Amino acid sequence: MSELEAQGRLVREASRALAQSSLDQRNAVLLRVADRLLEVEDDLLAVNVLEVSAYEESGAGRDRLTLNPARVAGMASALRDIAAAPDPLFEILDRDVRPNGLRVERVRVPLGVIGVVYENRPNVTSDVAGLCVKSGNAAYLRGSSSAMRTNTFIVELWHEALEHEGLPAHGVALVEDPSYETATAFMQMTTVLDCLIPRGGPSLIAAMREHARVPYVLDGDGNCHVFVDESADLDKAVAIVKNAKTSRPGVCNAAETVIVHEKIAGTFLPALAAAIPDVELRGDECARRLVSRVKPAVELDYEQEFLDLILAVKTVASLDEAVAHVAKYGTGHSEAIVTEDPANAEAWVRRVDAAAVLVNASTRFIDGGELGLGGEVGISTQKLHARGPMGLRELTCLKWVVRGEGQIR
Repeated sequence: MSELEAQGRLVREASRALAQSSLDQRNAVLLRVADRLLEVEDDLLAVNVLEVSAYEESGAGRDRLTLNPARVAGMASALRDIAAAPDPLFEILDRDVRPNGLRVERVRVPLGVIGVVYENRPNVTSDVAGLCVKSGNAAYLRGSSSAMRTNTFIVELWHEALEHEGLPAHGVALVEDPSYETATAFMQMTTVLDCLIPRGGPSLIAAMREHARVPYVLDGDGNCHVFVDESADLDKAVAIVKNAKTSRPGVCNAAETVIVHEKIAGTFLPALAAAIPDVELRGDECARRLVSRVKPAVELDYEQEFLDLILAVKTVASLDEAVAHVAKYGTGHSEAIVTEDPANAEAWVRRVDAAAVLVNASTRFIDGGELGLGGEVGISTQKLHARGPMGLRELTCLKWVVRGEGQIR
């Protein structure tokens, strides 16, 4: 038996204990880890800075790998929010009494073992563990080699907290071999994993599609758009696009393209360009005429997720054209409209096919914490089981409960 298989058996056993644990136990684990993150913050950051200094790339990857006091505080705060959330387990969704007297219910139960494959992002280690434990699932994590020591440090805090509350340490486990071969084997652990979630770029998603034998939920690319309608309040629009692009450009809910109605482009685009001087703009011919520093856009600029201070610009003559552009290039993540026209807002909500649509708000709000879920294991761009930010309820499935008094069919 390989080390991965042996570890997997322990995680599977731990998932059964977590499924039967009390709400008080699970909440106590989360709160203990939240406290410990702040108590050992200096040691955690010291480990993390060594990995960041050894990381050779720049940009979004380095940003995702980096922890700082604010991010550690955010991790602790997220765990407290998750602990304060209602218990999703054994919630009764609906009930009925059949003509023969059978009492029928559907209730929420844990999925079992949640496998997560992710790159950098040590905060994901804590966030995912918190959501899984609170929802009665075991978290089986396969991080990247670049964050191995930071992830190991965080997972050890979870082991300590689980054991302190009388629960098995393997309720949160980290794959210690970050090799490609082990990642492939991990995706095929049909006797261990109940659900697999990838958190990474196109290469990871492609590997998941090729190799996974376990049901998976795709946390897909975020080629997100903001459409500035002809009726938009332009000050509001500038603020929304600036936030959506620049508040944290290396994340999946950052805007990658601004679509502008041609009737207001002459006023809006110069104002936007002045508000985001550090952002490289790549646009169509109309945008280039209106703002001299806009570079020519090619087809790829509308297709890709920049994850950087780069913004594509597209001018359109109608709402229909904007919706068609999103349909062609969007990845089904988050799509926003800025408008003062209620009819156009409603048309956008109804017609745009995405996990999340927004009206007069930044795409950066599509996040489990911001939407009141406490956190998320990912943002699903699929349409089966879960769509959008995956919080506690999305980590459960349904069980039929049928109660009778001796009825036979």
